[in-house]
Amino acid sequence: MRYTSLSSGSEGNALVVEAGPKDQPFRLMIDCGLALSEVESRLAERGLLASDLDLLVVTHEHKDHVAGVPRLARAHNLPVVATRGTLAALGEAFWMGVRRLQVLPGQDLQIDSVRLTPLAVPHDAAEPICVRIQDRSQAMACLTDLGRTTDYLRQALSDLDAIFLEFNHDREMLMTGPYPPSLRERVGGGWGHINNEQAAEFLTQIFQPRLQLVTAAHLSQKNNTPELVEQTLSRLALGRCRWTIASQATGTPWLELEQ
Repeated sequence: MRYTSLSSGSEGNALVVEAGPKDQPFRLMIDCGLALSEVESRLAERGLLASDLDLLVVTHEHKDHVAGVPRLARAHNLPVVATRGTLAALGEAFWMGVRRLQVLPGQDLQIDSVRLTPLAVPHDAAEPICVRIQDRSQAMACLTDLGRTTDYLRQALSDLDAIFLEFNHDREMLMTGPYPPSLRERVGGGWGHINNEQAAEFLTQIFQPRLQLVTAAHLSQKNNTPELVEQTLSRLALGRCRWTIASQATGTPWLELEQ
């Protein structure tokens, strides 16, 4: 299994995951908040065509996660998976000409040797999810855009090989930064985004020897810095687990899990 972020942050998100057999991998994209030309360009940098994708999963309806979804899906006849709430929140016109598959949080979607599990997350959207991906040998999860962690998530994500995890903001920077009070409350509240310390605590709660790769994602450009995230991660006792940071501008290179 391997994955690459094309971009991660409030200006656009897209994560590509390859799972299943190496000679015939299943490729899915989680969210697409980038323009079609940008998606195609960034995929090409990673040795892929948009037509190589098999599925597009949408976690929720916010613009930075869905702005590029309909054009990508229509241009490459790519089926889109989302919850009923997300589909409804975006409206029928948004989905015109797009093949859609409705999923329920907690209900597995099996495609050949790959199992996708959408999991409910607390976020200020209609029916938001994170996504757990498992093939015959490994499992990873994409967990961004949540205001707090839950026992449900800790249990469901307790056996991962890798996690793409939100480290949205530094709490002190948020409280003293340029955001108006209402936006600070929204971002830092239980239905907004988790901060560096919340993400770190969640990692320590789900950590086990199998976990080999952590990617910090969805960093706020105004209320966080890569240096602060690095400091937070370096304080954790994660054994031999590697960690990386996904950026808004370049995402990440391909990150491959060891067998």
